[in-house]
Amino acid sequence: MVMRPPTGTILADGRRIECAWHGPGPDEAPTLVFLHDGIGCAATWRDFPEALARGTGCGALVYSRAGYGGSDPVPLPRPLTYMHDEGFLALPGILDAAGIRSAFLVGHSDGGSIAILHASTPRALPRVRGLLLEAPHVFCEEITVRSIEQAREEYLDGGLRERLMRYHGGNVDCAFWGWNRAWLDPGFRAWNIEEYLPAVRVPVLVVQGADDPYGTLRQVESIEGRCGGTVRRRLLSACGHTPHRERREPTLSAMTAFLREFPEIRSK
Repeated sequence: MVMRPPTGTILADGRRIECAWHGPGPDEAPTLVFLHDGIGCAATWRDFPEALARGTGCGALVYSRAGYGGSDPVPLPRPLTYMHDEGFLALPGILDAAGIRSAFLVGHSDGGSIAILHASTPRALPRVRGLLLEAPHVFCEEITVRSIEQAREEYLDGGLRERLMRYHGGNVDCAFWGWNRAWLDPGFRAWNIEEYLPAVRVPVLVVQGADDPYGTLRQVESIEGRCGGTVRRRLLSACGHTPHRERREPTLSAMTAFLREFPEIRSK
């Protein structure tokens, strides 16, 4: 079995992208591609990608988007279409640069929205085989705005900046303000990607915390009602916005079971 180095970089669109590899390379097995949340990076997934890869026989690519973690910075402010830009432009280049032939996109929060946007494009097929979404957003809700306002206060006056510095280093302000100012821009209240859901025809799993302070079940219901393919939900009690950390074992179990339904994984 060919193994990829555990850490490294990808050069995509002229930018250096921090990444980590787990399990077999893309020539040997399907690849789980992990798309982090709005203030996350490759490292904030911790050991979850490795565990999911090990349980399914897949490889895993975990990367930090430009402006996050150890990747190259980006100019601020970010455009309000930054998730569209990631899904339509940046992600295809990263998948190409990594040599990924068969992919399952595992997206958390913003990363889930980016996965949806990418999967809605003709370019995604046949490479993208399915989506595993944690707390994705398809429109802007008041509860989301309120929580992001609270995060701004914690960043300015609490310890959030110091905690994020451990993951982002010199990119910390780029990572936080690029996300926070976009979502709190008055124009972002109209942000909505529901129109792209009918073009998502691959199977989808949505994992949602019942107590998520960043989004309600209306997000899940919209995905279920509008996607062009099958959608399965896993609602987790006593869980907020980060199921892979707050309810790790049920999340890992749900994702593993979903992936094992695909013939190319079931045979591993």
